[in-house]
Amino acid sequence: MRVRLRFAKLGKLRWTSHRDVARMWERAFRRVRLPLAYTEGFSPRPRVSFGLALSTGHESVAEYLDLELGDGQLEIAALPASLSAALPVGIDVLAAAVIDDRAPSLQEDVTSCTWRVEVAGPLEREGVAASVQRALAAESLVITRQRKGQPVTDDVRPAILAVQLVGVGPTGLPVLECELATQPRGLRPSEFLLAVHPDLEEANVRRLYQWIERDGARREPLPLPVDATDAPRTELTPVVRAG
Repeated sequence: MRVRLRFAKLGKLRWTSHRDVARMWERAFRRVRLPLAYTEGFSPRPRVSFGLALSTGHESVAEYLDLELGDGQLEIAALPASLSAALPVGIDVLAAAVIDDRAPSLQEDVTSCTWRVEVAGPLEREGVAASVQRALAAESLVITRQRKGQPVTDDVRPAILAVQLVGVGPTGLPVLECELATQPRGLRPSEFLLAVHPDLEEANVRRLYQWIERDGARREPLPLPVDATDAPRTELTPVVRAG
């Protein structure tokens, strides 16, 4: 049986590396005695796979984890509460569901992510808004970014799917919500800001949604109840490219 978990990573835990988070999950699985399925071979490993990577320092209410279970009785509805109690403060399981064994991996399936980004830099709210509008009106936005330790120059305009200035955050910084593509080549929030204005930097960043688009419709890998998170449920209005 294949099960998908949706979880949040908030607060101080945002500074924890992916490797350390994986170890936290392994300990939680042992504490609740989850009947995981294991790989075969000399060094068996639990059949667990994470979704898209989250940069250290970023928060999220839309992280995903797929796992395969072996024999044994298990109440899926009870998993969020039992696993959350076994995990450190800052990681909470928001939803769990059985998925098709033949479903594609999250890395293959997710086509975009929605982010909430507090913007630091010399520009006030009006300046950020003007820079966003100029960027969206551009036919191309060419930046140089690092990929596997090498500088790569790309036009990232096609990867900016929607942007909305939603106000000012608790720290007084302008807040953008943006939907950025993950395929064919993903765009990170820091790279998005670089494309908008070279002097803008990310302050606080939170992933709100991951999206799967197929046959003209899109959905989340695993939806959750409205009261499970403080993330806004309104979708962004897609921005049509000028020209």
